[in-house]
Amino acid sequence: MIVVVDERELVTEGYTSLFGREGVPSAGFDPDEFGEWVHTAADSDIDAVEAFLIGQGSDNMVLPRVIRDRSKAPVIAVSDKPSLDTTLAFFDCGADDVVRKPIHPREILARAAAIRRRLEPEQEYTQIGQIRVYSDGRDPEIDGQPFPLPRRERRILEYLVANRGRRVTKAQIFNAIYGIFDDDVEENVVESHISKLRKKLRMRLGFDPVDSKRFLGYRIDWQ
Repeated sequence: MIVVVDERELVTEGYTSLFGREGVPSAGFDPDEFGEWVHTAADSDIDAVEAFLIGQGSDNMVLPRVIRDRSKAPVIAVSDKPSLDTTLAFFDCGADDVVRKPIHPREILARAAAIRRRLEPEQEYTQIGQIRVYSDGRDPEIDGQPFPLPRRERRILEYLVANRGRRVTKAQIFNAIYGIFDDDVEENVVESHISKLRKKLRMRLGFDPVDSKRFLGYRIDWQ
């Protein structure tokens, strides 16, 4: 999920709409709401955030350090007007990157992925058995061959592999894939996506590596 912070509702709504078209969940806050949320949100909600996008606001310079107390996710500041002083101020306050409008949401996602690779270069991909999943949006691979998936199924596989060795609930998967503020999608849709993913894994691998337990959740295992 991408969290967008800007004092202008038109801006937050615009970005969340654009990210939605890319299949990426997002949520928009004004700075005051965000300050309260980031201090009080559950760890699982904070962990669902892939990047923070900081826009206009009188107190936004303090937000990168507030975020850093709760999350290691990339913090990207968006500057409306070219200004060296503003750019340097955002970097001094802890932002990982500063971009100028207009900027396409795919570029924001690419920059966030690049920041994560620099911070954790060993996490560019994760291998579990015959499956390799990437952190930059590429299709996963099985036995070195591409394993194309619809974006929701791909993100579920990425989430399961990232949490290999422990169970994750349907609610946790839903939050990671759709965002914690999406009231327009029923949580049960996760079951449909997982069912389709497991069928495809079984066809390619010859077995189903996803173990499920009622009330406990899902875990990816290996033979």
